[in-house]
Amino acid sequence: MSDSSGVSHGMGNPYKIVDHARERRKGITATSLKELMNTARSRLSLPPDVDITVVLEQDGTEVDDEEYFATLERNTSLMVLHGDQKWTAAGSGKTTSRYIVVDDVDNVESSSKSDGVRRIRTPVEPLVSTLHGDPSHISLLGGNDLELLSDMDPDSLVDIMPDRMFLEQLKEASGRFLVEKRQAQESMALLQMYESRSEMERA
Repeated sequence: MSDSSGVSHGMGNPYKIVDHARERRKGITATSLKELMNTARSRLSLPPDVDITVVLEQDGTEVDDEEYFATLERNTSLMVLHGDQKWTAAGSGKTTSRYIVVDDVDNVESSSKSDGVRRIRTPVEPLVSTLHGDPSHISLLGGNDLELLSDMDPDSLVDIMPDRMFLEQLKEASGRFLVEKRQAQESMALLQMYESRSEMERA
């Protein structure tokens, strides 16, 4: 079975693809990097002749060959870039300055109390706002974002999110997801190590 893009379904591993602005997120399957790129063009409505680059949404690592693509875990979230677009961390990007506002660097510690210094806004705030709208997105976050959320101080965010119970539950859930993700990555690394060893022994 295949759709209008010619991509076969029911075969290949599942992946999540997202556009540069993280406004469109699609679930697809692909057996190769080339197939994923072709599918991404179709699903994200990109021009067929534009050059695209695939990177890990979590940290911006470029996926530029089939060998590396083959090591990716199932359901890895990949960002599709084209033109002069560059990877940016979730909640930051070119709008980072909206969240990190410091008028007096020497007085950062008292920024929340001083009338002359505005409070520092960190990239965790847009993450919290997004997850409050749809908590299911937490399963799509990378390790860096989960670590940011699990380390956050709920008291420092009550001005943008009065629901303290939600903040505490989000902090706890992020910690659990982070532990599970790290365990999965360690298990995958062990499997790859065993597979490499087996191939060497067969050779």
